[in-house]
Amino acid sequence: MRTRAHREPGRRRAALHGRLTAGAVMAALIGVAVATGCTSAGPATEQLPAAASDAAERAAGAEPASPPAAATSSAAELAEQWGVEVVGLRRSAAGYMLDFRYKVLDPVKAAPLFVRANKPVAVHHATGARMQIHSPAKTGPLRPTNPPQAGRTYFMFFANAQGIVQAGDLVTVEIGSFAADVVVE
Repeated sequence: MRTRAHREPGRRRAALHGRLTAGAVMAALIGVAVATGCTSAGPATEQLPAAASDAAERAAGAEPASPPAAATSSAAELAEQWGVEVVGLRRSAAGYMLDFRYKVLDPVKAAPLFVRANKPVAVHHATGARMQIHSPAKTGPLRPTNPPQAGRTYFMFFANAQGIVQAGDLVTVEIGSFAADVVVE
């Protein structure tokens, strides 16, 4: 009797040796988002009712209850103070994740962005929702923590479980005292 593993030797080999490919990780993340109905408000995002009430207040002309921290918006200021250049912020994994990319220009200045104790957060300006780094059990947090290297581009994946953030929205990425306003592409 042939099993599925016989028909897909590459998948069997990866399973046997514990290797994870980027495609397998993304497929697993999408599967988790779809299986949970994307309504989980666990550690990845704040409670949706709070975000929805903030959106209602904003629509009525009031400010959200917890506005995002003041951010450095100039590319020159980010390069001078933090030694990084923001490459972009895009929706990925069918809109359930945000892919933040940045290039390290000065590893010494950028070092605080790679400290594990500094937990990155993406703050959606329109709703005040705070999205944290996704952390699957097998791979851990989807962010780099090794020492930075000059000229290299790094990434972080933020959970966008309810699909709150859309293209064109303004988001502030906060990592410790670092803050940058980015428009989602």
